[in-house]
Amino acid sequence: MSAVGASVPRVRQSSHMSAGSLFDAPGPRGRRVVLVVTIASVLLIVAAIAAAVHRLSVTGQLDASRWQLFGEPAIRLYLLKALGRTLLAAGGAALIGLPLGVVLAVMRLSRNRIVHVLGVCLVEFFRAVPLLLIIYIFFFALPKYGINPDLFWKLTIPIGLCAGATLAEVFRAGVLAVPHGQREAAAAIGLLEGQTFRIVLFPQAVRLVVPSIVAQVVILLKDTTLGYAVSYSELQNSAQLLTAIQPLSLVQTYFVVSVVYVLINVAISQAASYLDRRWQAGRHTDRFATIQ
Repeated sequence: MSAVGASVPRVRQSSHMSAGSLFDAPGPRGRRVVLVVTIASVLLIVAAIAAAVHRLSVTGQLDASRWQLFGEPAIRLYLLKALGRTLLAAGGAALIGLPLGVVLAVMRLSRNRIVHVLGVCLVEFFRAVPLLLIIYIFFFALPKYGINPDLFWKLTIPIGLCAGATLAEVFRAGVLAVPHGQREAAAAIGLLEGQTFRIVLFPQAVRLVVPSIVAQVVILLKDTTLGYAVSYSELQNSAQLLTAIQPLSLVQTYFVVSVVYVLINVAISQAASYLDRRWQAGRHTDRFATIQ
């Protein structure tokens, strides 16, 4: 292997490291400051949790009688059905938002001025207008003009539209972050502009923005809590109805629902981390094969 060939992987690696590193590594003094701040933050969080648990214990919120409600099969089935409706709404919104984000990103990156301006207008509109207002438009305004979808779509379509506008910026940033040499190399081997985007640029962009996509999916899941605006019985709205029937279990109900949301978000993050590790392993394998 020639000296020039051996130097190419090292150049690419250093370029990747400089692109992915936003801040310089802290020195000895910086590490000490970070350690002290971390310890202090942990101590404050532990103290706050201990104070909260003590207060709940004093007021009787930790008594076993307050938690017996969740041992009833009917209540567990009620919450499981509500969780299913939440996941269904989040999945429906993701099926709308992800492809819409790709389309809007392509429009914003288009060299056609009309298509570009239209993409910019759509993205900025759905990013600027509050999600709740768009939900109200679907719930109150559109039915007067004969557009009256089911409650499910009155919630998922607005969430998907707003998520698509945000994801469009995420995908566009990922495409722009791909080294320009990738585009030049694709043109050198005769790929058309559309083929370059589909085969070369977009797959690399997705790998770069996986954390941002995961963050948006988590936000999308939390946006389903606006289901109360259209009387859609997702998990949070169902919990609110349950506390109206069982007011003495208000703290316990919202605690259980909060834990469920945390577990779902952790599962999404772990799944994304697994995919990212697989992609990184595949990229390193491809690079090693190229060197060989």
